[in-house]
Amino acid sequence: MSAPSDAPPTALSTRAIARARRKKSLQRFARAFFQQRAGVAGLGILLVFIVLAISAPLLFSREMLDITQTLGNESLEGPNGTFWLGTDENGRSVLAVLVWGARASLIVGLAASLISMVLGTLIGVGSGHYQGFVGSLLQRLTDWFLVIPFIPLVVVLAAVLGQRGLGTIVLVLGVTSWPGTARLVRAQTLSVEGRPYLERAKVLGDSDWQQMTKHVLPNVMPLVLANTTLTVAIVILSETTLAFLGLGDPFLDSWGTMLDKATGAGAASTGAWWYLLPPGLCVILVVLAFTLIGRTLEVVLNPRLGVSDR
Repeated sequence: MSAPSDAPPTALSTRAIARARRKKSLQRFARAFFQQRAGVAGLGILLVFIVLAISAPLLFSREMLDITQTLGNESLEGPNGTFWLGTDENGRSVLAVLVWGARASLIVGLAASLISMVLGTLIGVGSGHYQGFVGSLLQRLTDWFLVIPFIPLVVVLAAVLGQRGLGTIVLVLGVTSWPGTARLVRAQTLSVEGRPYLERAKVLGDSDWQQMTKHVLPNVMPLVLANTTLTVAIVILSETTLAFLGLGDPFLDSWGTMLDKATGAGAASTGAWWYLLPPGLCVILVVLAFTLIGRTLEVVLNPRLGVSDR
């Protein structure tokens, strides 16, 4: 005899249904995202810089950044057929330094934003879920970081740590840029905590960890992802500021370091615009790209617009 048509679904069929729903949700998200011209423009700009950063070793050899290999070149030479963006104070190709600098700036922005996202999400969900001493402590910690001016805090931490390597810069920017994410996540967590299905989960005996990971976290992740793209822009600007103030890694070729060295070499006073303008424009374009993507994600993932996964 054949099985009745109303038989309960097996675990395999349940997983297949879940995969189909996720696939449909991703397709709906992609359609909604690519309908937003601002988001597509931001994604296009970002892809150009990512491709340049990845292909830097193919376009310019690492030796072109070595000062000892460029002693015969003229310093602060204007753009010409050999050096399309001129040379810096050490005779290096500004274009080569600019392309290699994209690697450092993007790595710092993405790595520090990842640290910020993890810290902000954990502290935000914890402060929203726990209502006792733990929640109050996490909320006070967030408020304490929020009231301290961001740039002075970064400068102090960078000066205290002393070793100005890439890892130190990433760590300093990551541990100082999470409070805004934590505040947004806490507000969303409090909203989720009041929904009926979470009350049922508590009655059924779900632990605090299960409630936060199974019910709260999936509902706050769209907000976290949208906010992270905006955090990347802030982090890249902060790294540029640190380097401009002389607190970056002097041996790291990033856009911020280029601006710092160009200022120190008197590029502005001598009219060497090819040394100052390109890294500044790159910072502006990348920040604009992440801002456009972040704003578009906010629109696409906003449940009230009817395009999120519900």
